Amino acid sequence: MQGSGDVKYHLGTEGEFTAETGATTKVYLAANPSHLEAVNPVLEGIVRAKQDRLNLAGEDFTVLPVLMHGDAAFAGQGVVAETLNLSQLRGYRTGGTVHIVINNQVGFTTSPSSSRSSTYSTDVARMIQAPIFHVNGDDPEACVRVAELAYEFRKEFHKDVVVDMVCYRRRGHNEGDDPSMTQPLMYNLIEAKRSVRKLYTEALIGRGDITVDDAEAALRDYQQQLERVFVETKAALKSVESDTESGRKDAGGSGLEPPAAQAPFADRTTHSASDTAISTEVLHHIGDTFASPPEGFTVHPKLRQMLDKRAASTREGGVDWGTAELLAFGSLLIEGTPVRLAGQDSRRGTFVQRHAVLIDKENASEWTPLLYLGQGQAKFWVYDSLLSEFAAMGFEYGYSVERPDALVLWEAQFGDFFNGAQTIIDEFISASEQKWGQRSSVVLLLPHGYEGQGPDHSSARIERFLTMCAEGNMTVAYPSTPASYFHLLRRQAYARPRKPLIVFTPKSMLRLKAAASPAEEFTTGTFRPVLPDRPGATEGTVTRVLLAAGKAVYDLEAEREKRGDKATAILRLEQYYPLAGAELARALSDYPDAEVVVVQDEPQNMGAWPFLALNLPDSLAAHGEERRIRVVSRPPSASPAAGSTKQHQAEQADLVARAFDR
Repeated sequence: MQGSGDVKYHLGTEGEFTAETGATTKVYLAANPSHLEAVNPVLEGIVRAKQDRLNLAGEDFTVLPVLMHGDAAFAGQGVVAETLNLSQLRGYRTGGTVHIVINNQVGFTTSPSSSRSSTYSTDVARMIQAPIFHVNGDDPEACVRVAELAYEFRKEFHKDVVVDMVCYRRRGHNEGDDPSMTQPLMYNLIEAKRSVRKLYTEALIGRGDITVDDAEAALRDYQQQLERVFVETKAALKSVESDTESGRKDAGGSGLEPPAAQAPFADRTTHSASDTAISTEVLHHIGDTFASPPEGFTVHPKLRQMLDKRAASTREGGVDWGTAELLAFGSLLIEGTPVRLAGQDSRRGTFVQRHAVLIDKENASEWTPLLYLGQGQAKFWVYDSLLSEFAAMGFEYGYSVERPDALVLWEAQFGDFFNGAQTIIDEFISASEQKWGQRSSVVLLLPHGYEGQGPDHSSARIERFLTMCAEGNMTVAYPSTPASYFHLLRRQAYARPRKPLIVFTPKSMLRLKAAASPAEEFTTGTFRPVLPDRPGATEGTVTRVLLAAGKAVYDLEAEREKRGDKATAILRLEQYYPLAGAELARALSDYPDAEVVVVQDEPQNMGAWPFLALNLPDSLAAHGEERRIRVVSRPPSASPAAGSTKQHQAEQADLVARAFDR
């Protein structure tokens, strides 16, 4: 990665702390951006991943998360409340977090009267009935006693606890800031205060615990230690070379070791990312598992037929999206790769398509077929999340950071809703490798498609992700068949180095017969970023090639068949980034006399077109393809989609017609 990295105090690291008694404990510092509270759910995901690896089955929680907050941020940032709300949920609990609030009554220049409506900055934690200890930061012994209390409470009850350390900030936010400019009365008091060290030293001397000579000797020793460490650190930094293998440009010069899960060896896998087909036996076995409920389990009548059809499709073909996805998960589990999926409605599926977990109609007991694939299989976790995007996505990102061996997925109810977690995407998913050398293979599943459902249930904002794509930082895909999706997920599980994957998943296509895949496409082949036209779809000279993705492909194919058009070819872009220039140029070479047209459902200023218009010509030219490319789309718009079904239908008919009209 070529980039500027990040300031060193944002970097994560891992090490071992040795107490005066000689006892040791491992310590992990999560990489954290200036959006400080954004790291809260990320750390919780990292901790849950560590605990899942230890596999103590919820009987003990030996990894302790500690989160540091500012008072203004704890009260003001919504992700704090979202993360607190994760704390006791089955899919997210980590056995309690110790929250330490450095309460200096200043949010840069904002005073408490402007930063919250509650009495205390910590009142938000009352919503989960967490104990809150308010302690005087000028009293070190009281702070220690409260810290011990907080630790013992968490250890006993496995719940969150908050320490509100009331203190002050003597200096400004940075070198150019003088806080007395905005809080003159407070800083008149602070300037008159003596330091905590002086106050505590006087207290110790006053009660006879130490002498003046002891205090002076301790101060000299402390200053000497600081000086020695400073000199040693400067010398060490000169000799440390950048760790080019980890891709962390600045981390090498920082002297910080990356966490073990981010070390180069942690990414190793014995599986191929290109050989993603599975055997016929595995295909049938997974399908049959769904048709074999436990004895005494009453399947809902509406689901019995679906389960039988799911099993039959693995032999007869017609594999739909839900089945293809579960085949990907199941085959990974059989191969020893854990899978974690969480999101709003993820167990059933927003569109009633997945049914990874079935509920007994008579007694509400649960059956998760993918847990019963055979001995030696890996663990499968699937959870319905709280109604959160910011914290829920951040949690899965953190989990993926710590578990390079697992396929970790976060699913939006509708793709449009991811924008509530835009901070996680900006700060972590798109940039973490460049900033901190921190790799993640988290998968975002974002339902996307123009079916007349209005501006908040149509677009997963393809354009936003593509504007953040550079230097191979993530993969952005829009598969058009269940088999393509299957191979994409399996490739993601084993691709190295690890990168995030953004998948625009279907809505109406979930049950579209034309979109179903033959069984043999799962036992052969691999993921292809560009798919050719259907055999026999064109005859003679092709005068136009349409490049499309997802649902638009099937709308165009239906219109072509209706018109009897044999002079228009349709190529499928299964992956937008990294751009597959070589594959697309090769596919276009079959139609040397045709014009090239990108067709998308989205408005012209949205979707993939802005990215393709900027990048595709050069990518193709590098492989000898220099034809001009134009677009057929909806007109530029401030809103992603029309709110009227009739208007949508009129727009769609016009769009499809313009794609073929000569």
